[in-house]
Formats: sequence, structure tokens, C-alpha cells
Amino acid sequence: MDRDKRCGQAAVPANAAVFLNDLQVLALSHMECFGWQLMFIRRPLFQDPIAVVVDDQGTKVGVLESDGQVNLEPNIQLRH
Repeated sequence: MDRDKRCGQAAVPANAAVFLNDLQVLALSHMECFGWQLMFIRRPLFQDPIAVVVDDQGTKVGVLESDGQVNLEPNIQLRH
């Protein structure tokens, strides 16, 4: 069994914009028009948050980079 590493934190916090910069917030609002949504925000200690987005079909996953671009080939591990 996988242990939940969030320690009680929500995958998408209610104040998600606090963890995103202005370019990411703008990009996310545009992406939501096309069905993309914020899947979770990974918040590693002493590192910048990592915003992970998913398409409306749940088939494409990407990282919303700090410049507002979506990296569809991120170098992160996802739990299933």
C-alpha cells in the first residue's frame, strides 16, 4: 500500500494561486477553457512548487512551468 505523502494536505489547495506565479495563473486560466485542469501541486520542502495539469480525457499529464509553458514530458514520477 502506498503511503500518502501529503500528510493531510489537499492535492489542490483552496488557495492554489498562492503557489503559482502570474504566468502560471494566466496559462492555467487559458488551459481550463480547453478542458485542462490542475491535478495537484507538489510542494517539496525548500524547493519551488510543481504544478501538474491533466487534460479533459485524463490521458495527457504535464507540468506547468514557471514561464507558463506546459511540459508534456516532465521528469517527475507519478503514483497511480
